[in-house]
Amino acid sequence: MSHARSIRRRAWFEWAVASAASVLAFVTLVWHNWIEIVFGVDPDEGSGAVEWAIVLVLALVASGAAVAGSYEMRQARVVSRDIGMASRKT
Repeated sequence: MSHARSIRRRAWFEWAVASAASVLAFVTLVWHNWIEIVFGVDPDEGSGAVEWAIVLVLALVASGAAVAGSYEMRQARVVSRDIGMASRKT
């Protein structure tokens, strides 16, 4: 497998993580008591602090993963371009 393909695969994984984190953050914003329903616990005793913390963490994860994925895809383009230029010279 080429180096550029490996980088692209990593970028797609990071974008998938960003998408999943975004969806979970949105679900938590819209349906704030899903944690209590799914896990059967109320960690903040109804104050909503845990939900807001989860939204914040998920938003940070989504942003970071999206930026990392974009960086990886740019790197893959640079590597592909450099390989293409090297093959034209020979």
